[in-house]
Amino acid sequence: MDGVWDDGDGEDDLDDFDESQIRTRPNPKANRPRTKRRPAHADAEIGRVLGVDRGRYAVLLGEGTDEERTITAARARELRRTPIVTGDAARVVGDTSGEEGTLGRIVGILERSSLLRRSADDTDQVERVIVANADQMLIVVAAADPEPRERLVDRYLVAALDAGIRPLLVVTKTDLADPTEFLTHFAGLDLQVFTSAQGRMPVDEIGAALIGHSTVFVGHSGVGKSTLVNALVPGAGRATGHVNEVTGRGRHTSSSTVSLRYVAPALAPGVPLGSGWVIDTPGVRSFGLGHVDPQNILAAFTELAAIAENCPRGCTHLPDAEDCALNEAAADGALGDAGLARLESLQRLLATFADKL
Repeated sequence: MDGVWDDGDGEDDLDDFDESQIRTRPNPKANRPRTKRRPAHADAEIGRVLGVDRGRYAVLLGEGTDEERTITAARARELRRTPIVTGDAARVVGDTSGEEGTLGRIVGILERSSLLRRSADDTDQVERVIVANADQMLIVVAAADPEPRERLVDRYLVAALDAGIRPLLVVTKTDLADPTEFLTHFAGLDLQVFTSAQGRMPVDEIGAALIGHSTVFVGHSGVGKSTLVNALVPGAGRATGHVNEVTGRGRHTSSSTVSLRYVAPALAPGVPLGSGWVIDTPGVRSFGLGHVDPQNILAAFTELAAIAENCPRGCTHLPDAEDCALNEAAADGALGDAGLARLESLQRLLATFADKL
């Protein structure tokens, strides 16, 4: 009867069906369903990223061993949104022999000890990562041709202190101008300073400061940074340029960031050789600080930071700040001459970044 349920058990009818008759839609993208689980890559080797060129990374494996070699690697798909920069410690799988035509794959980045960044300008919160795991910054500035820019050096110092990187300073072309007045600007800082002139480049002195460190070189275009790198690392082949006589600006010569090994020469019989890493960067004419936390600047002045703990909440620590413990200590003569110079340097750097306070 139509519309009436058959109360029979229907067992004989069910025998006509089994799992083989179930029809499924094929997966057009793969033979297996997609999964978010990623392989552990327990066999990955750890290497130092030396540089990047058009999506291919030069990675040093087996550093300091008989099996040391440089390989070419690509970025794994799962890292497509992770920045990989010079100085990174990368986990690499695939063909890691380093033979011509082979390609490894970077599948992970180890935790970074430091990260040097800059933004396009002070209002831009989008940061540009320059280098990872550097512990020193060598700021290169010319005494003349082009004229030294105190404010640009201040910005380098702020970026270094924010990243927890020790700053160093070298003044080139001192045969063209006396840098004494310029250097008084930085008298209150814990800043090792080198001076260089034509025919008198302090390669050994600077090299001694590089041993055991990873040092990023920064500077305005045309100040002689690439010339210095070539002197420290023979065979580096970093391009050098000249300063435009009309504009006073240098031409960008280094177009990429690259790590180069510095090996100290034997200065005396029995003195062990030392080595370090020189990280050369392209010259820049501006250095945005939109990403910096101003409190990191104060933290670098440890003795002043202790006094500043007595400042009111939100204190800018600038010369016009009311009830600032630092200004009160200066007025009471509690800082001494050295402390006053340190405070002046701190306030100058904070003023460079005052709009972030």
